[in-house]
Amino acid sequence: MASVSRIFKEQGRSIMTEKLGFIGLGNMGLPMSVNLLKAGYKVYGFDINSQAIEQFKKEGGVGFATAKEVAEQSDIIMTSLPTPQVVEQVYRSEQGILHHAKKGCLLIDFSTVNPELNDSLHKEAQLLGLSYLGAPVSGGVIGAINATLTIMVGGKEEDYQTGSEIFQIIGKNIYYLGTSPSVGTRIKLLNNLMIGFYTEAVAETIVLGEKMGIHADTLYEVLSNSYGQSRIYERNYLEYMKNDNYQPGFSTNLLLKDLKLAKNMADEAGVPLRIGEKLVDLYSDISQQGYGENDMSATYLSLKENCKIEQS
Repeated sequence: MASVSRIFKEQGRSIMTEKLGFIGLGNMGLPMSVNLLKAGYKVYGFDINSQAIEQFKKEGGVGFATAKEVAEQSDIIMTSLPTPQVVEQVYRSEQGILHHAKKGCLLIDFSTVNPELNDSLHKEAQLLGLSYLGAPVSGGVIGAINATLTIMVGGKEEDYQTGSEIFQIIGKNIYYLGTSPSVGTRIKLLNNLMIGFYTEAVAETIVLGEKMGIHADTLYEVLSNSYGQSRIYERNYLEYMKNDNYQPGFSTNLLLKDLKLAKNMADEAGVPLRIGEKLVDLYSDISQQGYGENDMSATYLSLKENCKIEQS
């Protein structure tokens, strides 16, 4: 079946005549959808949070009360949702995308889910005359706002070409990784496994340095010009810890969710994660300590609190 954008091009019409749907207007989805609005697209949006819909409407979007309405009106439907369970509900429920999207519609899921869900949604979409791309993103909220996201796309190449203009608007580093709809998710989970390592390493390094009387600024200045440098160190320290700001760009709970998915992926592959398995327990404890909804950089606060408890 010819893609929507190809039909428009053959008819000499602008690709901007496509109507876009965006479901999930949270910390990532809202700025991504706003960048599409700024580029001149008409975007229909839905989120369970009414305040998010109101903000979306203020930016020029058309807000709907249900995902069903977005699906019925859109030529391309995008989702950015927090968990695999929510993704499955939004796609598969009676009021969901698969039951109400128009024939020939392209579905793009920017969420981070388990790879098997990407694969099964792709198969179901094909049976219904729909197209599907798994396209998880990396770069955090600041990347979504500045349209500098890394986007890891898997699926049919013709579907990737259909969505390529959208990817270029919301991201900077776009990777088409092959026909498997889950390949991008597998790489994203490996990325977040490393983020789990680095985030705890930053917390331990700074807390230990402070205990030895080394100011965190001094430590950062030296290590950022040494092999201890990392983008996570830069992000966690300069954007969050230094400013005593732990509003979530990427929350501890979301990192924990992805670490669990990475562990499941490793279990299926028969690869023991000698540190990774411990990270799942560690971030579970940090979440239970009360830092789950904080940015993941609050790992530092958790360790400082533990040190005080140990000293009391």
